[in-house]
Amino acid sequence: HADGSFMEHLMYGYEYAHFHYPEKSSIVMLLHSILGTATNTFAMTADKIPTLQELLTEFEFLHISAFPSFLRLMYMPNFFEEIRGEKERIKDLKGIRFHRVIDNKLMEMNADDLWIQLNYHLMHFVDFLPVANWQTHRSDPLLQMFEQLSIFLDEMNQRQATVAFPIPSQKFQKPIQEQLSFGSHLSNW
Repeated sequence: HADGSFMEHLMYGYEYAHFHYPEKSSIVMLLHSILGTATNTFAMTADKIPTLQELLTEFEFLHISAFPSFLRLMYMPNFFEEIRGEKERIKDLKGIRFHRVIDNKLMEMNADDLWIQLNYHLMHFVDFLPVANWQTHRSDPLLQMFEQLSIFLDEMNQRQATVAFPIPSQKFQKPIQEQLSFGSHLSNW
């Protein structure tokens, strides 16, 4: 992702979802950032939301609307640990309420859609993973969030999208064909 354009990132998500989560709409991954990104940029203004909604299915609109909100939730420290603490109760979960990032509108999603949303995020994170030397990039926040989400979905038996990524070992290994900056060395240490 870091070496390409934003459009390439959107096309990656669309194509990845098409092939690795074919039972759900890949349009969600194509438009996942239209209502907000992690850096608080917005590809459209809130007044255009009704027009966007007319072009999408109810399912697509819900998941596109939710994407920036859930991304922010996963940035919260201990997000997955707090849910794990409710593991016995999570099977009884009916739904979740959240605020849409672009306009703070209160929205709701049922439990099935929650798991689908988290699977969309799992595929999204793949585009941010380092292409090699994973064990030397263990301090990368996006790699850590991917790892936490991946493990969490497996623990909850809710991995639906095909994402096969071996979690890097904790043991530091010298990077192959890559020079780490001083900051990277310090961060890994």
